[in-house]
This record gives sequence, structure tokens and C-alpha cells, in this order.
Amino acid sequence: MGVSLLRSRPAVALKNELAGQPVSASSMSAVFAQGLLTNLLNPKVALFFLAFVPQFIDPGATDKTLAFLFLGAVFNVNGLLWCLLLAWSAARVGTIGLGQGAAVWFNRGVGAIFVFLGLRLAMTRHV
Repeated sequence: MGVSLLRSRPAVALKNELAGQPVSASSMSAVFAQGLLTNLLNPKVALFFLAFVPQFIDPGATDKTLAFLFLGAVFNVNGLLWCLLLAWSAARVGTIGLGQGAAVWFNRGVGAIFVFLGLRLAMTRHV
């Protein structure tokens, strides 16, 4: 992934390559359905809740199920607020229009960080 980001080209060149090919636009409901299905089939979320949330429930609580559901709801509300902030921020940055050059160099910088972290991970010694 890091190498592909390092080799990234401006989006204008990619648009010219795709000019002859039809690009299908997905409806919002299809995108929502795809995201919902991806999240429902992702076992990591269930494992996270089953592993960590019970640690925050008092063993002497009368209704542990209600406490579990309440902590899950708090987690979902916090996640929703964070994702809305990210989406709003990305939309605001998108309207600024930094240009193709800035986007390419940003992708290359992120690619360099990924390559560095991958190499560092590969060089660590296991004890």
C-alpha cells in the first residue's frame, strides 16, 4: 500500500485514462447497504465488545444486560459524533481545493510513512 501511494499520480491523469470507460454512480441507499453489510459481517466489532466492555460492568450490578447495552449505546453515539466530525471536516477541506500537486505529495508522504513503519516492523526482534 505504501509503495502504491509513493507511485501515485495526479487525479487528472487518472481521469484521462478513465475517460473512455463508463463509470457507474452508486445511489446513497446502495452505499449505505454495503456499509451496513460490511459492519454486520465484521467479527472484530463483536470481539471488541465481548472482550473489553464487560470489564466496565460492575459484577454486583442487578441487570448486566442493560449495562452492556447502555455502554454499547454510549460507544455508538461517540462513534457517530466522531464520524460526523470527520465527514464534515473532509467536506470543508474538499471545498478549499488544495490542488492536484498537494494531493499527490500528501499521498506520497503517507506512502513513505507506511513503508517506514513496515520496514521497522519487519526489523523488530521478537523476544
